[in-house]
Amino acid sequence: MADVKQRTVLTVLFDGVQSLDVTGPMEVFAGASRARGASYGLRTASLDGGPVRTTSGLTLVPDGSLADAPVPHTLLVPGGHGTRGAHPELTAWLREHAPRAERLVSVCTGALLLAEAGLLDGHRVTTHWNSCERLARDFPAVHVDPDPIFVRDGRLATSAGVTAGIDLALALVEEDHGRELALTIARHLVVFLRRPGNQAQFSAQLSAQTAQRAPLREVQLWIDRNPAADLGVDALAARARLSPRHFARAFRAETGTTPGRYVERVRLEHARRLLEDSSDGVEQVARASGYGTPEAMRRAFVKTLATAPAEYRRRFRAAAPPPRT
Repeated sequence: MADVKQRTVLTVLFDGVQSLDVTGPMEVFAGASRARGASYGLRTASLDGGPVRTTSGLTLVPDGSLADAPVPHTLLVPGGHGTRGAHPELTAWLREHAPRAERLVSVCTGALLLAEAGLLDGHRVTTHWNSCERLARDFPAVHVDPDPIFVRDGRLATSAGVTAGIDLALALVEEDHGRELALTIARHLVVFLRRPGNQAQFSAQLSAQTAQRAPLREVQLWIDRNPAADLGVDALAARARLSPRHFARAFRAETGTTPGRYVERVRLEHARRLLEDSSDGVEQVARASGYGTPEAMRRAFVKTLATAPAEYRRRFRAAAPPPRT
């Protein structure tokens, strides 16, 4: 029988909060509460109990003030432009009250507020890709991992930007009430249950910069369109009409990554798309994506996504809404 005890979720509000950091996780928990066998008590609070204005201009009216809020099971701190600068009153409240919650969660740059309060020291965390460098620089006692979409470290859970809060909330529902309930919520929200926590925040094309020189841009496009081709440095250098050494140096300088790393990301993404959208077998997918053998593809999936290709396909297909008839 499912665990039906109520878990309260208190979301901290402040001016400049990112609205989706708040509403995304709340929709997940609310959806779980509407389902049979789950119960989350949702509450929002600001410092003074007054309305806050989000980064998009929406006004959110909290249930009350933080001073009057009971100790929650899960304390959720969202991000947004409002996390920039000093926040003495809010961080003082977090420093005093956050340790009393059973589970401490941040979405996006909410991690900056927790770091200001000294609550992330010694922990492995993540945040929005654009703030990882700042978090690591300003709080050297925090172990920042810039790649995953969310990270669990004991009672602490941190996520990357914006929509990653939905992934993290689904993972928490799965932890609390099991996979089937989380799957139901994912289907309702039409999202994938669930992107593995250590999935990269960016695709290969978004992670890398677009090269400035036309020959290198053409090589990038060739890689994207031909993942099964010979994509070794010598072959790519010949296509760019450069020496292998010059090509490798120029590619890294202009894209921010090595040719080998770029190829790895492109092949992984191509394989993922085939597993998601086609009925091809694992061996066919491996060949079409440039891995050569299913074992080589399996190693790449386990290394990057912490799941095997067959399991990745099963999870994605299970999370997809049923076809219309």
